[in-house]
Amino acid sequence: MRPGKKRSPKAQGSRAPWGTLSRDQVVRAATKIIRAGGYEEMTIRSLASDLGVAPMSLYQHVRDKDDLLDEVVDRLLSRAWQPRAKQRDWQIWTIEAADKLRHFLVTQPAALEVYLRHPVVSPAAIARMNAMMAVLRQGVPDEEGARRAYGAIHTYTIGFAALEASRAKGQPRDTTCDMAMSLAAYTTSGQFTISIRYLLEGIRRDGRARAGSKAVRALNPGV
Repeated sequence: MRPGKKRSPKAQGSRAPWGTLSRDQVVRAATKIIRAGGYEEMTIRSLASDLGVAPMSLYQHVRDKDDLLDEVVDRLLSRAWQPRAKQRDWQIWTIEAADKLRHFLVTQPAALEVYLRHPVVSPAAIARMNAMMAVLRQGVPDEEGARRAYGAIHTYTIGFAALEASRAKGQPRDTTCDMAMSLAAYTTSGQFTISIRYLLEGIRRDGRARAGSKAVRALNPGV
């Protein structure tokens, strides 16, 4: 190296001063990578390199990559999941809410992996669940029914998103086969909305039947 020529920070092996890194900085850096589509390639080592710290420094703030992904997904969900429909019409609101979660999971592979791996009980996920439960109680007469309705919608949405994301990676091999094309159409956003409407209609009918049975038992305690 010629005299007077400065070495780059990377060449000098410069790192951030010890103790200057925070969990928020780590999560924000990981969020940026994941939003840019680099989720699968990201490792604790590569993230540490981007931040200019030793890999072990990150373990002062996150347990492992799974812990980091949970935090990132929670932050992304809190931004992405904001239904605009008014809660007065519980069915319209629920359709939009479910579709927003579907779209979020399909467009964020890291989020889909987290939701498929374990029950998500992060702050944003709990806020979403509470909001949906509050709306579902408008159409379902009892708490047990509302919980069952939420479970049906939630699990269907995650399952649909997983299939849609997988199918999006490739088109049907035989595009001349009407059956193949019809089956491929079952994993579109339009089909999701149709299916959720069918599901909500069943929930509405079940709610009315349960309310009717309660009324009959109230009038005829011996029945």
